[in-house]
Amino acid sequence: MPLNEGPRQTGDRRLSVNPFYGPANPVGDMAEAPPTHRLPDQPMAPVTAHQLVRDELMLDGNARLNLATFVTTWMEPEAGVLMAECRDKNMIDKDEYPRTAELERRCVAMLADLWHAPDPAAAVGCSTTGSSEACMLAGMALKRRWARRNADRYPGARPNLVMGVNVQVCWDKFCNFWEVEARLVPMEGERFHLDPQAAAELCDENTIGVVGILGSTFDGSYEPVAELCAALDALQERTGLDIPVHVDGASGAMVAPFLDEDLVWDFRLPRVASINTSGHKYGLVYPGVGWALWRDAEALPEELVFRVNYLGGDMPTFALNFSRPGAQVVAQYYTFLRLGREGYRAVQQAARDVATGMAARIEALGDFQLLTRGDELPVFAFTTAPDVTSYDVFDVSRRLRESGWLVPAYTFPANREDLSVLRVVCRNGFSADLAELLTQDLERHLPELRRQPRPSTRDKSAATSFHH
Repeated sequence: MPLNEGPRQTGDRRLSVNPFYGPANPVGDMAEAPPTHRLPDQPMAPVTAHQLVRDELMLDGNARLNLATFVTTWMEPEAGVLMAECRDKNMIDKDEYPRTAELERRCVAMLADLWHAPDPAAAVGCSTTGSSEACMLAGMALKRRWARRNADRYPGARPNLVMGVNVQVCWDKFCNFWEVEARLVPMEGERFHLDPQAAAELCDENTIGVVGILGSTFDGSYEPVAELCAALDALQERTGLDIPVHVDGASGAMVAPFLDEDLVWDFRLPRVASINTSGHKYGLVYPGVGWALWRDAEALPEELVFRVNYLGGDMPTFALNFSRPGAQVVAQYYTFLRLGREGYRAVQQAARDVATGMAARIEALGDFQLLTRGDELPVFAFTTAPDVTSYDVFDVSRRLRESGWLVPAYTFPANREDLSVLRVVCRNGFSADLAELLTQDLERHLPELRRQPRPSTRDKSAATSFHH
């Protein structure tokens, strides 16, 4: 969440109230236009307040046309009704809302089975507000396990976490908040994510774990989790270091089980200690809900778990947040029931078909070069071809925004800061018809872009507010 420093200049700016907003008397709610940056002195009719807020929100982008976000932007009306009925239920109150707590337990069990936990009944997990919280919990468990094994050296020794430079910013936050050294594997050449051998070489006796990303936000590619585990197996044989792996499956953990069943990345690998996913991404639920699972109770130190007694039973809880609505967890259970394995497979395959088809059409335009093709996550990244000198990806992003499309342009991290790309995320609700319209708009802008004398971007770091 961005830190809001407040308005730099407030003055006496006030909202303008249309006479027609008055519920009965057209001038009744115009007696005092409400201020923008302090509480109004008097209340107003709900219809007026509603319309004032709604008018301002019209300037937001259309979520369905936002190709930057991985977050779900469409659900069925029935899911919306369930969420409205449960938004007043506090998830933390297990005793007051035992059925909501039970639905959470069922979702954890379903995910444990989906991700091949050795004994799904013994797997430990919880819902979170999203993958960021889930990653924090997984990182805390890794650090606590390491500290327990190294009680004779910690806190003198400083723990470290190994990961690719392409990780989502929540991992940087974890390392900062919990005082862990971030050891980053840089990108090299045409490799845009973690290299297993390079990751193993960064490990030492202070390494709490290695993070593998099942679906990089930079280009949609899967990191080779099985090869990473094999490299760490070899490291243990040589040195005795036993380094666990956490799989950040924010998106891919809800894609690979249905579309890439032969890909081994989950609890089938003994070195994988924990997995997270975002229910509000390819789990197909509105934000915000995430999930964190550990392969067994041993992988989650008991001292991090708080016990809640509800209806005479024991409910373990492990979370950073306390009060939050039960609506998203209920919506996740609804979606699991609604789709099942075959339904999820159909939805994710449709998204992948849109991504691969659109990537091929953009490549055929001749002005662009694909980095990925949408055949792992339904996501692809592309840049301008080497002979294109009149415009850059930031120009393309700005032109598409004129038509309502939100397509992010951004530079890659160290060692590939020279590379700037556009990325398209294809989600449920972004249909083949919408993809065709986007491609047509892109093609329509090309003649004018080609006539530019040079790219109009002067400061690439300021050319977009998009960040991973």
